Amino acid sequence: MTQPGQAPSLWPSRTRASIHVRAALTWLAIFPLVAIGLTAMAPFTAGWGPVLRAFVLTLIVVPLAVYLVVPMLMSTYGRISGALSKRRLSNPCQ
Repeated sequence: MTQPGQAPSLWPSRTRASIHVRAALTWLAIFPLVAIGLTAMAPFTAGWGPVLRAFVLTLIVVPLAVYLVVPMLMSTYGRISGALSKRRLSNPCQ
């Protein structure tokens, strides 16, 4: 059911992941990207200051995380949690 002034959704309603799950998935996206980025940049940025190194790293890591990695992780989490909830509904005794 929709609220007055609200268009009906064409997509089935999904419950959003909790803030804790979203934080964990974001960390899972950011940490490896930063670790790989620092390692890959080390030979080229040896003489750079830490602020410039962090600036260049974040120019690469943030868009990758926001537009690619976090959405993929959220989609995977949604599929897994959906499958688990269907499994629980079909086997209520367990």
